[in-house]
Amino acid sequence: MRFTTILLSLIVFGAFTIIPSVYSELVTQTMEGSMDLEITYPESVMVGRTFSVSIHLQNNGWENKQDISFDISNPDGSFKPLGDEKIIIDELTTTSSFGTTLDYKVSKDVTIGTHFLNISYSQVLVSNNVEPLPPTKSNIALPILVEKEPIVRIETTTPESIFSNTEFPFEVRITSDDIDLSDLSVQIMIPEDIEIRGDTSYSISLLEKGEPYTINAELMTPITDITTEYTIPVKVTVSYTDDLGAEKSESQSVPLLLRPKTFMEITNDGGIWIGDFFIAPYVSIGTIVGIPAGTILSLLIRRAQNKKKKD
Repeated sequence: MRFTTILLSLIVFGAFTIIPSVYSELVTQTMEGSMDLEITYPESVMVGRTFSVSIHLQNNGWENKQDISFDISNPDGSFKPLGDEKIIIDELTTTSSFGTTLDYKVSKDVTIGTHFLNISYSQVLVSNNVEPLPPTKSNIALPILVEKEPIVRIETTTPESIFSNTEFPFEVRITSDDIDLSDLSVQIMIPEDIEIRGDTSYSISLLEKGEPYTINAELMTPITDITTEYTIPVKVTVSYTDDLGAEKSESQSVPLLLRPKTFMEITNDGGIWIGDFFIAPYVSIGTIVGIPAGTILSLLIRRAQNKKKKD
């Protein structure tokens, strides 16, 4: 690309302004004759995505500069240029400036890790705006971290173990750490002997980066008591469209341990099981204390008799 500035205030740069973000790096360097250079580039990029490198030159000296050039190269071919990587500016008069943006695409075959864009800069200072001096050069390396594919996290919160004839909370949280997701759907797949209070399918049109999507459900375990513990398989599948328009799907298995109910159990909502006798969570403490001792004793005797029969 070749550019020329003639008048003092002629600015090819236009309204371009560098505003570094938390995800960008800024390189500043002052060349001979108070030529100030700013380069903004991303701290990290992801495989298959595009990114931009912005260049801004400001001639703050009183002497003109000419034959200004940028040569950008990527030694290992990790970044594919989407335009010309050579920039030539015939002349930059005092107080004028120049800016441009170079676009790149990260190769799909790139190795995860840090790669470099190398910039070779050259300029000629016109002494007293009359005599051109020998060119001055500078080399700048831009380190850019290439990260793997965007991460979509599926997190679940469940009790350590569950028992029969009781409701238990089942929470699913979906978070996209790197990109916005569109057309997100969540499917909760459970065995036939487990009921779910609520839906098994959920969907939203947009999940913004870093904003979790939370689903709260209740699982109802089988009514029949069990004598040995076993694992109930629950599966959560997430489908979505990524920032490149590709449809993707990810799954996570959630094993729930179903165990025999002990003599006394406290449910998630504060209810209490004493043998086969259930005390609802809204029952007062006085009522609990007033449970006939004979009822509890009868339950203890029945439990002991059942144990002898098994032995």
